[in-house]
Amino acid sequence: MARVLVIGGGVAGTAAALALHKAGYEAVVHEAHPDSAEDIGAFLTLASNGMRALAQLDASAAVTAIGFPLTSLRVLDDTGKEMAHAPMGEVTDPLLHYRCLRRGDLNTALQWEARRRGIPVRHGARLASVEDGPDGVTAHFTDGSTATGDLMIGADGLNSAVRRSIAPGTRPFYAGQYVFYGYTRAAAPPGTPACITMVRDSRAAFGYAVSPDGEAYWFARVSGDPLPAEQLAQSTPDHWRDLLLPLLREDATPAAGLVAATGDDLMVTNATEIPTGTPWRSGRTLLIGDAAHAASPATGQGASMALEDAVVLAKSLRDAPDTESALALYETLRRPRVEHNITVSGNISRGTHAPSATARPSEEDLARLLEWDGDLWAERNASRI
Repeated sequence: MARVLVIGGGVAGTAAALALHKAGYEAVVHEAHPDSAEDIGAFLTLASNGMRALAQLDASAAVTAIGFPLTSLRVLDDTGKEMAHAPMGEVTDPLLHYRCLRRGDLNTALQWEARRRGIPVRHGARLASVEDGPDGVTAHFTDGSTATGDLMIGADGLNSAVRRSIAPGTRPFYAGQYVFYGYTRAAAPPGTPACITMVRDSRAAFGYAVSPDGEAYWFARVSGDPLPAEQLAQSTPDHWRDLLLPLLREDATPAAGLVAATGDDLMVTNATEIPTGTPWRSGRTLLIGDAAHAASPATGQGASMALEDAVVLAKSLRDAPDTESALALYETLRRPRVEHNITVSGNISRGTHAPSATARPSEEDLARLLEWDGDLWAERNASRI
């Protein structure tokens, strides 16, 4: 049985370990953070494509136990008038409903599921360097320990240490917006259950959803120069409210009221992305998830793309005749889709309309890619995907 070192215990890494385990590989997750909740502040939505990938990993129950479903999208203009309201995603299948949840809760749920299946998850293991040799690849950690495997998966996020060993010149760059996330129970506006509302405010892109127990989850994307690292590290929730509220109070929408009612559950980050064309692999090492193809959050697809990565990677390794062929197959299948998402999401954040260099694969092709019982190698050679 091949041994796979997974560096990073977030969504991409833990899902990859679940997929590899299902495909018959021995996977061990090495996570730098000392506990499971690496990022407890921001929330995210898992789209239907991400939920489809989870279903192929038999992990739906672990995730539907947390967060809440979203089945429709409505759009308000700057006066608060409803401009559109429509179903969203695969509304006929409860397992494929969009889901709104906190990233830290998702990490915890996936790691719990990994341990339940006997997959080791080692915390406090911060990668220092990678040594790729003829008989295996070795991870050297900052505590002096090492681990050796047949393959290393770099799923360690935007500031990936694994990526530095593959593409040392690649750096994430600012995508044109900074993003606020917050939660409040004090001013949840009335509305349709299981609905996410997008508000077309004149000076910020704003969205919110209300959980079944009355907690409003909201975000705001603001265009402008990136916030300095010192400001991000040292500012208080009061400062962030004072920065955001003047942009929202010009419009008659629920946005300003939600922000004003938010207490300490408020955080801000610069939206960043990885350049398209970044190398993903070298020798026995491969990047997945945000380490390979981080996009701005405008399309809300980051976690769902990572879950897709996990399924396609495990199937490629299972179906291809050798590791090199498997990694090449994986990259061929994944790069067009994720780089299309980087481009589209970046266009939204920057307010531009530059065309994507790659076409977006169809939903039918995606469903076939993710179907666990399908043979990717045979289908690729038959030119079906």
